[in-house]
Amino acid sequence: MKLKLIIFKIAVILIAGFLISYMSPKIIAGSTTFSSDTLNDRPENTKNTQSKDKTEIICSKNGCKGFYNGPEFINGSDIAHQFSNKMSNAVGDKLKELYNKGKYSKVDFSNISMTTKGMGSGIVNYKLSIPFVPVKEKCNAYTSFDHVGGWNHKPALSKRKVELSKVLIKGQSLDISDLKTTPEGLQEYWIQWKNKVIQSSCK
Repeated sequence: MKLKLIIFKIAVILIAGFLISYMSPKIIAGSTTFSSDTLNDRPENTKNTQSKDKTEIICSKNGCKGFYNGPEFINGSDIAHQFSNKMSNAVGDKLKELYNKGKYSKVDFSNISMTTKGMGSGIVNYKLSIPFVPVKEKCNAYTSFDHVGGWNHKPALSKRKVELSKVLIKGQSLDISDLKTTPEGLQEYWIQWKNKVIQSSCK
């Protein structure tokens, strides 16, 4: 009986050792051998996941300036021209901030700088500078800003004026720049007005 028990224990130990050896990763010269599935789980190369476009906008009490450098179109969408939307939002926010601090300002249309390079090449560099000028009276300031424009076509100014008429203070009007253009065909009208919430007292 004792001999059978000893043989049984030896058999259990041998079987357990075999199973552990079989299920563990193979160790060869100090390195673990992984399956191809494990290798495929590694993160993708960062060069393939990073966006190739870059946008930067910096605002101060003197104005906002910035640039877009990247694809002209993505899936048929005019990505480069959307930089004008981002700049308009930044300018409007800064004008409101300055107004709330008592630093009344408006955009200096005559000194707006707008340049484009690479139109038609697929990669565009679009630079914008929107300067401010201070004003003494709060009701001479502007606190909202927008644009209407596009590449190589006349901006739909009349349509935009109708759209923006809904956000005007009664009795007030839009202040609209002259048509701004670049040699490569970008055309923009820039528009500012008194925000009817912030400047509601300016009747």
